[in-house]
Amino acid sequence: MSGILEGKRVLITGVLMESSIAFHAAKLAQEQGAEIILTAFPRPTLTERIARKLPKPTKVIELDVTNDEHLGRLADLVGEELGGLDGVVHSIGFAPQDALGGNFLNTPFESVATAMHVSAFSLKSLTMACLPLMQNGGSVVGLTFDAQYAWPQYDWMGPAKAALEATNRYMARDLGKQNIRCNLISAGPIGSMAAKSIPGFSELASVWDTRSPLEWDLKDPEPAGRGIVALLSDWFPKTTGEIIHVDGGLHAIGA
Repeated sequence: MSGILEGKRVLITGVLMESSIAFHAAKLAQEQGAEIILTAFPRPTLTERIARKLPKPTKVIELDVTNDEHLGRLADLVGEELGGLDGVVHSIGFAPQDALGGNFLNTPFESVATAMHVSAFSLKSLTMACLPLMQNGGSVVGLTFDAQYAWPQYDWMGPAKAALEATNRYMARDLGKQNIRCNLISAGPIGSMAAKSIPGFSELASVWDTRSPLEWDLKDPEPAGRGIVALLSDWFPKTTGEIIHVDGGLHAIGA
């Protein structure tokens, strides 16, 4: 029996550690039949080492999503390797330290601008860089952390994720005519490298211990990875502009 991504070609960003959601999305995508290519920044060699733990060898391309030169060459590099694309996974987020950890009211605009550029605008710029390779339509899947609420310690990453979620809706509007679906997975907290960069992350994550209807495991990125793979597949052919929660159900619980 073939996998749900059999014959699909997928570009995946954000594979930094084996504990990252993007790594598990890449692993599951390969197991489900996809050919994949990875991007990395600022240390492609780190991603290359992690990529050796995937079921099949895969190429790693250096990509800084704030660098127009990198974005401009991306389609050619990916096209040489895969010929085209059927899916793109955006797993990129960054905020300077002074934009996190309870410093919300004192963060300078320069740091806010960096967070917005890397974490939100890059969904559009990455997708547009890949668009020439998606001639037959496809699926763009990003990762968010529920931006309906103000989370402890998360500070300007919250507004950045809100911008990401709005960007996803507008992309869904404008790319639908090319049969490109744009959706997000809203994942619960995972003990990844990105999480470790948030001061007081344990305080934020502890909310899941008491409010999540389903037991939540900080050490298990696979459920979110499965959500990404499902949205990359043809099993959601008419779903776009959507946010699918893979958070143990916490988003539905008031207190």
